[in-house]
Amino acid sequence: MQDVIIECCANSISSALTAIKAGVDRIELCKNLENGGETPDYSDIIKLRELTKIPIHILILPKANQFIYSENELEKINHDINFCKKNNIDGVVIGALENNIINRFQMKKIIKTAKPMKVTFHRAFDTLNEIENNLHAIIELGCNYLLTSGQKENVDLGKENIEKIIQLADNNIKIIAGGGVNIDNIELLYKLGVREFHLSGTLKNNNNHLETNYEIIRNVVKKLKSINNQKLY
Repeated sequence: MQDVIIECCANSISSALTAIKAGVDRIELCKNLENGGETPDYSDIIKLRELTKIPIHILILPKANQFIYSENELEKINHDINFCKKNNIDGVVIGALENNIINRFQMKKIIKTAKPMKVTFHRAFDTLNEIENNLHAIIELGCNYLLTSGQKENVDLGKENIEKIIQLADNNIKIIAGGGVNIDNIELLYKLGVREFHLSGTLKNNNNHLETNYEIIRNVVKKLKSINNQKLY
């Protein structure tokens, strides 16, 4: 039986360390989560790698919520990926689109640069309005993971599509459910076949910035591991 994996989308070094303390299995490091997330600063990538041995994936996104890239932007993306590789990062989280489909040409370049690091195709997939062909493209390109809310605003609205994606994927890629994952919906997602979960568990701090909350993450970790150990589904 596949163990559950809990990935925290961490907006800062402090959020990442909080999530690790709470028991997550993997960190996706980013910055500017309030705006949708962007590539973190190189200094934070280096620092977090020095502070933990658990897997770290880095969001590679020059501008939040923008997934169509110029040649100059693609060059910057590949430079960022190479930086991650040189600093012993485990994976990158990326997605390139064109005309409401996967940009295969750019993704081939990105994946070639990234290997042997793991590659997650992120929620750019959720901005599309077709599942099957785009999913097959992501699989054929050689991505290791797909992060998705089921092409809906959140996993609650996208749960039927998430189940469909898992069935279509047929174990050829690991599906990570993300976008509104919380303690109230993780059991249903687990029943649908989800085994990898992505959440930030954030609250606004005194400076009005999002920071990962220990109790939120810890409670999700405990519940998921309890569900998985029961072997009910």
